[in-house]
Amino acid sequence: MDFLTVNLLFIFFFLFLIHSVETLAYAVRLSGARVRMIASALSLFNIMVIVSRLANMMQQPFTGSLIDSAPTENTLEFVENQFRVLIGASTLGTLFGIVLLPTFIALFSRAIIHLSEEKGSVPALIKKGMTFEFIRRGVKHFSLPKLSYLKNINIEDIPINLFLVNLIITAIYTIGVLSALYAALLVPDKATTAIMASGLINGVATILLVIFIDPKISVLADDVVNQRGSYLTLKSISLLMITSRLLGTLFAQVLFIPGAKYVAWLTKFIV
Repeated sequence: MDFLTVNLLFIFFFLFLIHSVETLAYAVRLSGARVRMIASALSLFNIMVIVSRLANMMQQPFTGSLIDSAPTENTLEFVENQFRVLIGASTLGTLFGIVLLPTFIALFSRAIIHLSEEKGSVPALIKKGMTFEFIRRGVKHFSLPKLSYLKNINIEDIPINLFLVNLIITAIYTIGVLSALYAALLVPDKATTAIMASGLINGVATILLVIFIDPKISVLADDVVNQRGSYLTLKSISLLMITSRLLGTLFAQVLFIPGAKYVAWLTKFIV
């Protein structure tokens, strides 16, 4: 257990928060459809996505430092153990976000309404959110997931292909940086090339997410607001996405080493 360093635990906490935020972002569309204010909801959704992406970029240098501080003996095994712990942080962070999902659906519903009252001013919304009265009322909305939340959900409304695509994209995004860093150890003569591939991997995963997943959820949310679809269907699909995201972080454990070997193999074709 000598691989459990202070730096590793710091990055673990960082990744835990990142994946918690990205999971809770699913609550924003549900809240927007709930109060029939999708445009305002998307503004909050975009803020959460930007924050999570920025946080992900910030943690990358710290993750890279794990390579620099690794011992010269059994380096691959040492780093692999550390990186698997970090992948575990993404799973726990996603699970934590799922636990808080009902609470944040209620909180985001209020936040969207207040954002409208503040004429779209996010700083004013944040200022109001920091007041004691707002926090006191927010605490009252805390609730844990219940089995009744799954009531009336129709399995036929759940597209399996969407489930699998989101699972794979999540897995790729989870191990993008880690596989690239590990690949640098597999091909030390091409280490810099392998490390720089992390941006390409995450970029492709983000593009796939924007093309295949986000539009479908947005259309479902619009249908609810325009009374062409049901909130129950939107909730079913959102729960599907969150579940596939959780399983994707678990699949990342399987994909980690093959992904690193694939990146190492690709570097051979880059002169």
